[in-house]
Formats: sequence, structure tokens, C-alpha cells
Amino acid sequence: MSTGTSAGETPAPEAPSHRTALDLGDPERRIPLGRLVGVELRKTADTRAGRWLLGIIVGITAAIMVVFFLIADADDRLFGNFIGVAATPQGFVLPVLGILLVTSEWGQRTAMVTFALEPSRTRVIGAKVIAALIWGLGAFVAAIVIAAVVTLLGGAADGFAGLDVSVFVLFLGLQLLTILQGLAYGLIFLNTPAAIVTFFVAPVASQLIFNLVPALRDPAPWLDLATAQQALFTSFGPGGAGLSGEEYAQLGTTALIWIVLPFVAGWIRVMRAELK
Repeated sequence: MSTGTSAGETPAPEAPSHRTALDLGDPERRIPLGRLVGVELRKTADTRAGRWLLGIIVGITAAIMVVFFLIADADDRLFGNFIGVAATPQGFVLPVLGILLVTSEWGQRTAMVTFALEPSRTRVIGAKVIAALIWGLGAFVAAIVIAAVVTLLGGAADGFAGLDVSVFVLFLGLQLLTILQGLAYGLIFLNTPAAIVTFFVAPVASQLIFNLVPALRDPAPWLDLATAQQALFTSFGPGGAGLSGEEYAQLGTTALIWIVLPFVAGWIRVMRAELK
């Protein structure tokens, strides 16, 4: 006997399926830049090396100011002097932070995940630049706060004498230049040891060459970044007169040579780099 549906009968409706389609979102919708920047900031703070480095930046800034506080006379415990002594150690550590913003994920082979989630490498590099600037701003704020505290405790008659907006602008500019230079070297090498060694060796070698060769001493402020930055270090103290137009031009030219051009070369390297 047949159990099939007889002619003229309407087949029973099928039971509804409880399966739902996987919502992958709009493939044309880009990840917001703010979210990318937030991810880059978390990458720095989430690793043990990153947390140690952030702590070292604040710690070394406070330590150098305390040392100056202990050895300087009361009349020399001025806000500008504290900022001046903090600029050198931060100038050594901040570039390492910029390097690690790039090289850490290439060394840990997580770059493939990053570019799979955000295929636009240019947007990822832009997020890293913004994150580097934010960390540089954070180091600037930490230095300002610590300098203000030790100045108040220093006992100088007028510890904030001679303060000008240019002091803050120049100090912030110095911090941002150093961390962006580290970022540029990280983009070029995509390798932490190579980028760090080159960052510290190349400027020293350059400065030695410009100092030892008499014919290169006059153009040194236009070609050597360390020489051009010396005017920045002398502008923080109470006797600092800021930068002249020529010194601004020298700083801009050397920044173009040592920061902008390496950054462009590094950007091209990342755009062409093979993900492994």
C-alpha cells in the first residue's frame, strides 16, 4: 500500500528551521579609525615589555629630575631646568616605544591578523602614527606634572620664572619628533634589534663625521638632526630665547632628512612586505 500523498491533497508544510544565517556585517564598511587607534594603544599596554617600557619612561623622567633636585642649588631648581634635564632621557626611550609599535607584531607574526581584519595597510600605519603621537603627548604631560611638583618643592624664589608658551610647544615638539623617528625606523626594518641599533648608532656616527670633518661643520645644522636639536635643549631654561627663524628652518630640514624620508621609505616597505 502506498503511503505517498494522494492526488489532490495539499502536502503538509515543513517544520520551520531554527537555523539562522551568520551575519558577517557589511563588507564595504570600514573599521572606524578611532577603533584602530585604540587597538594600537592597547597593543603597547597589553604586553609585558610595553608596560615595562611605559613605566621606565615615567620612572626615568622622575629619577633624573630628583637627581637634579638633589645636586642643584635652590636658585637653579627652576621649571625650565627640570624640563631640560628630562628631555635627554625621554629622547632615548621614547623612540624605542615608537619602534615597538611597529616591530612587535612583525616579530610575533601577528601582522597577518592585523591586515586580515583591516586590509588597508595605509590606515593601519596611520593608526600607529596617531597612537605614537598620543604616547608622546602622554610622556610630555608626565614630564610637565613631575617638573611642576619638584619645582614647587625646590624652594626657588620664583621657580616658574621666564615661563613661556614656547617652552611647552618646543618641548612637546621634541617629544613627538623623537617618537616619530623611532616609528620610521621600525617601519623600515620591521625588526626590533635592527631598528634599535640603527637608531642609536646612525645619529652618533653622523654627528662624529660632521664634527671631525672641518668642511662639514658649517652645513652640520642643516644636515645633522642632533646638531639642529641642540637649540631646542638650550631653549628650555630661564635664559632661553626660543628658536630663531634660521634654527626653525634647520630643524625642519634635518627632520625631513632623518624622519620624513625614512618614514616614507618605511611606509613603502610595509606596503610591499610579504606577510608570513
